[in-house]
Amino acid sequence: MTADPMRAADAVEIRGALARLRRATGLPVAFGGLVEPGRRQVRISELSGTATPALSALAVTSGNGLGGRAVALARPCAVTDYSVSRQISHEYDAPVAAEGLRAVLAVPVVVRRRVRGVLYGALRSARPLGDRTLDVAVQAARDVEQALVVREEVGELLAAARPPRPEPGPDPASRAVREQVREAHAALRALAPRIADPALRAELLEACALLTAGGEPSAAVRLAPREVDVLVCVAAGATNAVAAERLGVTAETVKGYLRSAMRKLGARTRGQAVVAARRAGWLP
Repeated sequence: MTADPMRAADAVEIRGALARLRRATGLPVAFGGLVEPGRRQVRISELSGTATPALSALAVTSGNGLGGRAVALARPCAVTDYSVSRQISHEYDAPVAAEGLRAVLAVPVVVRRRVRGVLYGALRSARPLGDRTLDVAVQAARDVEQALVVREEVGELLAAARPPRPEPGPDPASRAVREQVREAHAALRALAPRIADPALRAELLEACALLTAGGEPSAAVRLAPREVDVLVCVAAGATNAVAAERLGVTAETVKGYLRSAMRKLGARTRGQAVVAARRAGWLP
């Protein structure tokens, strides 16, 4: 496991995908890893179902072996019998044989047209893996891709929302910084409903909290996540209809959330609700 927090989180996604791949397909062995920074090389770090340490920390270079071929082509590859396959080179026959693997598939994790990792699944017998197994492996890789894309977007938004602290005062630069922070906060909130992983969704919402004035909202006012989402839209000047479209709900649902938020905040108007939410630390 790497000491880099982002790569450590990415490795966790790989590990979870391998576990799901084995559960869904019955494959006895799955393994994988991330492309090392600045290199066209995958380091095998995650093992599931292996009987030996032969594959642990193996460095697979782009173009070499089955995984290297998947990296070079940026598409899934499979062989029925690894040791005798003519489709691949054989630099890694020894560790593969030590683990007793025969039929193997490798699926690249491609984020923004760049291969970020590889998922492998394998049998200890020489027989075709089948379309269903390949489809499940591809979907597992897509799940990792989605998680990595969201994490990158969150990082970019947070970076954009953390410019040098401006001097106090109502100067144009200070106002521009505040608006940039608010736009980043709104973008992060909009990402949250797209995330199926509860832990990753919670991580993103924690990042949202970093952009509010106090970091943690006031305990005196407890707003539901959707109430905050509606207030974010209102703060951006959206009508109920526009907010409904952004949030994927009906305009009546937006009205209901807004009324509930206004009641909790002691506000009589939409504008008062936004001001009160900012004072309570729910909005930047």
